[in-house]
Amino acid sequence: MHSLLAPLEENRRSATAAARRVPVLLPVALEQTYDYRLPDDVEAPVGAFVLVPFGPQQRIGVIWDRAVGESPKPVTDDKLKVITATIADVAPLPVLSMRFAEWVARYTLAPLGMVVRMMMGAPAVFEPSKPRIGVVRNKEAAEPTRMTPARKRALQIAADGLVRAKLALAAEAACSTGVIDGLIATGTLTEVAIPERRLPVPNPAHMCVDFSAAQAAAVHAMRAAADAQSFSVTLLDGVTGSGKTEVYFEAVARALERGRQALIMLPEIALTSQFMDRFAARFGCAPVEWHSALSPAERARAWRATANGQARVVVGARSALFLPYQDLGLIVIDEEHDGGFKQEDRVHYQARDMAVVRGSLAKHAVVLASATPSIESHVNARSGRYGFVGLPARYSGAQLPDVATIDLRQHPPERGKWLSPQLVAAMTETLGKTQQVLLFLNRRGYAPLTLCRACGHRIDCPQCTAWLVEHRYRRRLTCHHCGFALPIPEKCPKCGEPDALVACGPGVERIAEEVAERFPQARRALLSSDLVPSLIEMREIIKKIEAGEADIIIGTQMVAKGHHFPQLAMVGIVDGDLGLGQADPRAAERTFQLMHQVTGRAGRALAAGRGYVQTYMPEHPVMQAIISGDREAFLAREVRQRQSAQLPPFGRLAALVISARDKELAELFARDVARHAPPAARIEVLGPAEAPLAVIRGRHRWRLLVKAPRELDLQAYLRAWLTSLPKLPADLRLTVDVDPYSFL
Repeated sequence: MHSLLAPLEENRRSATAAARRVPVLLPVALEQTYDYRLPDDVEAPVGAFVLVPFGPQQRIGVIWDRAVGESPKPVTDDKLKVITATIADVAPLPVLSMRFAEWVARYTLAPLGMVVRMMMGAPAVFEPSKPRIGVVRNKEAAEPTRMTPARKRALQIAADGLVRAKLALAAEAACSTGVIDGLIATGTLTEVAIPERRLPVPNPAHMCVDFSAAQAAAVHAMRAAADAQSFSVTLLDGVTGSGKTEVYFEAVARALERGRQALIMLPEIALTSQFMDRFAARFGCAPVEWHSALSPAERARAWRATANGQARVVVGARSALFLPYQDLGLIVIDEEHDGGFKQEDRVHYQARDMAVVRGSLAKHAVVLASATPSIESHVNARSGRYGFVGLPARYSGAQLPDVATIDLRQHPPERGKWLSPQLVAAMTETLGKTQQVLLFLNRRGYAPLTLCRACGHRIDCPQCTAWLVEHRYRRRLTCHHCGFALPIPEKCPKCGEPDALVACGPGVERIAEEVAERFPQARRALLSSDLVPSLIEMREIIKKIEAGEADIIIGTQMVAKGHHFPQLAMVGIVDGDLGLGQADPRAAERTFQLMHQVTGRAGRALAAGRGYVQTYMPEHPVMQAIISGDREAFLAREVRQRQSAQLPPFGRLAALVISARDKELAELFARDVARHAPPAARIEVLGPAEAPLAVIRGRHRWRLLVKAPRELDLQAYLRAWLTSLPKLPADLRLTVDVDPYSFL
């Protein structure tokens, strides 16, 4: 009898083992799941985060809902590795996030594990949570025998019985934390855990907004899109100052009324304190922020709040798209044209386009807002693929600024200067009316090039094909591609001549120096990402500008993004030609967008706005479009050129970049990659050619560009090509960028 029962028992154990086998996806550069066994006493749902043995390490992975890829060596049930632990206090990854990750991986040709790694973008979430410790007044303890003024202040504040962090109490009492520690030692203050604060819930009915007739029509369309509870994309196209933000806030309000979450994506979320103030005024509290300036603990709190549904509205940078939303019902992409939505490392994706995909998967509305829509969105709206809502006039009734070019061939600056006499005269006139002036130059630092007057040597980066940029305030020469830096030398590194190095060309620091010489009494504000050490200080500078505490603002492209400076009446673009000399199919579009956005900062309130563009090419179509204000004619011209050349959005592009520390290895492998390109009648492979930035971080770079009709499956072609390639040598890297935005 026993011999007959033994096989039955073995079958039962096998069935149990099979039932406990689960696929786990790990956040590493791999395309597949690995099977693990759940311990007999553990239950874990699909999407649960688990700790598993992976090689010699323990790694956190996600229980996937289906096997992905093929394991080269199938493992029998009895040899499966066992899941070490489940991370029970972290909400499971939603199934919709899994489908989105798979879609992004297929489209970008990135390993699925790397996409999931972005979704786990807050490592502190998976670490044991440390209770926040605060202090409270011990009512049963008498005052200490030794009382100092600092101790007295601290105890007077703590007398209200509220729990405060030590740092917060010390700051309020204007004393050191050592004083607080001393009061704890005497028993007068007691340490207690600070309870986790529940996030305030935005109230869609907090404020009733008065809309203009044009805005009211736009609001109706926004509410209808949110109400439909189905997938749609709407382009909200409004001139600068037309009130686009207030309009799409109504779509956010509708999503909140329906109990769903909303995401608002901005290209420069870390700088937009003004946006947060406007949100709080409309909804009664601030949204949850998500961007790189947050501390690890803040990122962890935001991630958890999004996953458990407490975060009703998230305002974030492009990576906010990959948070694990419990029930996302609306995505708004503000400044949808901005290149900051394209990620250029690891997983190469365009967040605007991926937001549309996520909306399609989840069947909810997506709103794209801009004063200068991308050609892609413009064509999609024109063809009917996207809905269209227009705001052609400013909400305040103010006119768009008059813009004029200053021909530097006829009105050059003085020798050694960068501001033409015409621009200086306009600045003097504006300042005389106690109005603000903005000077824009999209170039950080003091000068883009340092050379020797004695021998002509140009100081370049030892790791990149790039000149070192002088940053005079920090007395450093810096590479903006790899971060290499060195102190400004006293002698020429080549010929040894002392005091022979000269700065060539202007950066914003040099413009600020000239402004200080010309207008010594004017209050100046310099906005450049490399000059302001922290997010808090950057926001303080912007608030001072808004309050009129600066007369002349000098800044890089960060001043073009969504700021409202009520007293700003004049904008001067120091070098309008800067972005036009690039081998980039989007160069004209980007230059037009940037100049339109910058000049649009002027005259948004009471003053009539004016803009001036210094250029050596006033006859260029971009300059003519800026002067005339005829955006539609410019867009029509760009669309015709893209269509005739079969460039996006009428065709598709992909870039393959091969890099190695050895120049010959990079070139030989790039040519081998080209030889393996599958023949295809309608697909064109251009290159290989040495990249314009031939060396970055010591790696030599070669590029191939693939051009295909829109309707072809470019990803299938690329997969077949990559599969046919020989194994990569150890030092060689091959990067694929579908829909490239950088051509350097």
